[in-house]
Amino acid sequence: MFRRSKSEPVPDTTSSAVPGAGPTTERPSTKGRPTPTRKEAEAMARARAKPPRTRREMAQAQRSARGESTARVKAGMKAGEERYLMARDKGPVRRFTRDFVDARFSFVELMIPILLVTMVLSYSGNAGLASFGSSVLLLAMLLVVMDMVLLRFRLRRELVARFPDDSHKGTTYYAITRAMQMRFMRLPKTQVKIGQSLPEHYR
Repeated sequence: MFRRSKSEPVPDTTSSAVPGAGPTTERPSTKGRPTPTRKEAEAMARARAKPPRTRREMAQAQRSARGESTARVKAGMKAGEERYLMARDKGPVRRFTRDFVDARFSFVELMIPILLVTMVLSYSGNAGLASFGSSVLLLAMLLVVMDMVLLRFRLRRELVARFPDDSHKGTTYYAITRAMQMRFMRLPKTQVKIGQSLPEHYR
C-alpha cells in the first residue's frame, strides 16, 4: 500500500540548482570565438618559439627579422605609405606632384618604341630609311623637351594655387625625373590613372 507507484515521476537529481538561488547559467563555450587570422597565428607561433640557443640560430633569427622588415618597407614604399617613404617623397606637396605627373600622358613613354623603330631603320641598309629614322628620333626628342617645359609650367601653377604657404623647392626636378621614367618603373608606384581628376585637398 505504501509502495511508490511506477507511474510516479522520479525527481531529477542531475540538476545542481540550489533552492532559492534562481536559475543556473551555463558557461559560454569557447567555440564561438573568431578564428585568428594568418598574421595573428604566425605572431603567436613566433611568441611560442623557443629563444635561439646558439649563435647560428641567433644569426638566422636576425636575418629572418631583417628580411621581414625589408619586405614590409618595400611593400609600404610601393603602396605610397607615408611612414615608409624616403625623405624626398614625403609630404603633401610631393604626393601631389607624383599624382600630377602620373595623371598625364608623357611623350617620353613613346621613346622606347621610337628607339626600336629607328634602330631597325638604321640597320636596314637603306640610306633613305636610316635618314627618316633619325628625323623621327630628333622630332621625338624635341617633343619630349617641349612636354617637360609644359609640365613644369602647369605644375608650378597648380602648386601655387594649392600650396601657397609651402616650399616648392626641388619639385620641378622631382617631377621631371619621375616623368622621364616609364610608369611601371616609378617608385612609389602610381596611384592614379592617366586622365584621372585629382582630389582638391592633400592634407
